[in-house]
Amino acid sequence: MARPSSLFLALVLVAAMAPPMALAFDPSSLQDFCVADYTSNVFVNGMACKDPSKVTADDFTFSGFHRPSDTSNAVGSNSTLADIHVLPGLNTAAISLVRLDVAPFGLNPPHTHPRGTEMLTVVEGQLYVGFVTTAGKLHAKVISRGDAFVYPKGLVHFAFNLTPRPAWGIVGLSSQNPGLIRVADSIFGASPAVTDEVLAKAFRIDAATVQMIKAKFGN
Repeated sequence: MARPSSLFLALVLVAAMAPPMALAFDPSSLQDFCVADYTSNVFVNGMACKDPSKVTADDFTFSGFHRPSDTSNAVGSNSTLADIHVLPGLNTAAISLVRLDVAPFGLNPPHTHPRGTEMLTVVEGQLYVGFVTTAGKLHAKVISRGDAFVYPKGLVHFAFNLTPRPAWGIVGLSSQNPGLIRVADSIFGASPAVTDEVLAKAFRIDAATVQMIKAKFGN
């Protein structure tokens, strides 16, 4: 029979090797909600909670998806975003919504959301949508009114209106603050600017072409 000290050591080793199942998910909420307090100076991963006694229905309400956004820009698309920055009731809710408007032959340019998976549902019109995997494979197709398409978290994706009619849809994102990195803007419009030498070598173009492209993004 094993001595008590040896038995204790064996149990500790077994526990250490067991899968950490209790740590495999986020902890459950301990309160009904955590409405964002925009006046707080406390720095946390998210936003500090507002005093529940001061919370109103307005903290959970957003108006603006009934109006199309202005698409008279260089790419022919625009978004109306309801995230934690405009809707305090989303704090800790792990969700946000967007109205996406795309003009005829307009493009929602290649971009990523580093903190959220996206699902686009077309309300009116038709869009050519797609994303590129980390292996460089394109998954793309044309979707129409009532169709939905999922863009996995962090992958570069786009939506292009191939028709002469406007299109729009509602986007759901699995984060209260999904983030947005537009590929072309972030590379050619960074501040401070990425050097011409880096971009010329990366895109296999000359420095003069790099400078011409940078000029379109304000650099």
